[in-house]
Amino acid sequence: MIKTVTWLIRLLVLGGGAALGFLAWDRYFTNRTIQQLVAENGQLRSAIQNLTEETQIGYAKVLTQDVRDGKFMTRLLFVETDRSDPAKRVLEKEFEIEGDVAHFDALIVKFSGPAVMDGRERAMYLWRRIYGETTRPEEAARIETPGAESHRYADMCAKLSLKDRKLFWDEIWALSNDPGRLQQAGITAIYGNVVYRKLRPGLIYVFKISNSGQLYPETVPAL
Repeated sequence: MIKTVTWLIRLLVLGGGAALGFLAWDRYFTNRTIQQLVAENGQLRSAIQNLTEETQIGYAKVLTQDVRDGKFMTRLLFVETDRSDPAKRVLEKEFEIEGDVAHFDALIVKFSGPAVMDGRERAMYLWRRIYGETTRPEEAARIETPGAESHRYADMCAKLSLKDRKLFWDEIWALSNDPGRLQQAGITAIYGNVVYRKLRPGLIYVFKISNSGQLYPETVPAL
């Protein structure tokens, strides 16, 4: 009887130790940061280091312009293009704004220092929202959903676990509200990089990025 009780006690102790170990392991993965994720995951670091300097990141064109209920309305097509092939569309949405002046808002995320190895900065460009002059930015139409995986950079996290993928994108999108939150990890953001243009039918507005990370549109005739 005594031996049986002793055996049961040992089992509970061992089981409790295993349970504590599991809880510690689970807590580690629940509470770990994007800094740890980048440091520990070679595939993600490689994907960041392989980010190349980009120029064209999308374009927009007018579909219709008309007056309804006394308001001038513009319906436009917005396209986000593939990183390796500007002719390939990775995201395509239609938006309608009041007026003929559209504001295009992008979040630019820069990686440097601990996140890269050769000292050269890398950057990601995430589209946030579109709005007209009579619309407040917080009421703008969303291009990409904050916290969601970007269509343009889906390949970067393709081999990560779902939990790590969620951690990465949650932290990246959080930079829009706190640009310096990941600065120690070499990840910073230019928030509120907004350009606006007066839109006209028959033109395509091609969005490009300068070497300094500034967003600007070029106008070309629609074919």
